[in-house]
Amino acid sequence: MADLHALTIPQDPKDFPKQVINAAVELIACGLDPEKCIIFIQSEVKEHTELCWLLNTITPLGELERMTQYKDKSKQFKDNVNAGLLDYPVLQAADILLYQIDSVPVGQDQKQHLELTKNLAKKFNQKYGKTFKVPEPLILEFGAKIMSLQNPQKKMSKSQPETCLFIFDEPEIIKKKIMSAVTDTGKAIKYDPDKKPGISNLLAIYSLISQKSISELEKKFKNKGYGDFKKSLAELLILKLEPFRRKKKELLSREVYVKEILERGRKRAQIIAVATMQDVRKKMGLS
Repeated sequence: MADLHALTIPQDPKDFPKQVINAAVELIACGLDPEKCIIFIQSEVKEHTELCWLLNTITPLGELERMTQYKDKSKQFKDNVNAGLLDYPVLQAADILLYQIDSVPVGQDQKQHLELTKNLAKKFNQKYGKTFKVPEPLILEFGAKIMSLQNPQKKMSKSQPETCLFIFDEPEIIKKKIMSAVTDTGKAIKYDPDKKPGISNLLAIYSLISQKSISELEKKFKNKGYGDFKKSLAELLILKLEPFRRKKKELLSREVYVKEILERGRKRAQIIAVATMQDVRKKMGLS
């Protein structure tokens, strides 16, 4: 649970712990198996922030200022452009490198951040000796970047809830968001991101959820309008996401169980993190 990252935007201290637990519940509800996955709260493993600081000493300021997400967020949150927002990718790099992993599943929008992580790993290894694995991105060939429901020229962002689909949205919310999603001029349900970005985005979502190809969907809705298509997509999403909503409700009633998972995860994560940081400190000449 990346609670340290979340602090780059204002949080209510009273409500924040509940949000962190809720995030853990949602990951488990989505199918992460605590027996196979190490699930823990970022701030409870202090090595994350220590490695972040050490990586800061080899991170060029210019690279951080060029990050697309930093530039976008700076415009979006003009009243809260803090140093944490700028340093976000370095903490993210620490999150990854601390655990000596080979690859990271990311969306297209995170590729730039992962490139920075790779560069920092290589730079550290070159300067201090082989220390970190250099991770590679795992990016879907199709659907690696889902666009906003209200502005299909921009990516879907959870900081704008009305334009974004959430796995745990209630059925009536899903229906409302899909039925009000921006489409394009004309009536043809055809995949063409340049000329028809709105319907193309919805087709991509439909394809990913249904596991049917775009051509199959174009054929299925050939003589139908946007209204029929949207109604079908909303029904599909409600059906496919229901098991996740049901599992989340069950887990929310078992908070002690969830906290036990997080505590076990913390202990397992810390063993790996401590070993990595012992090597890092030694290589950098720290006692």
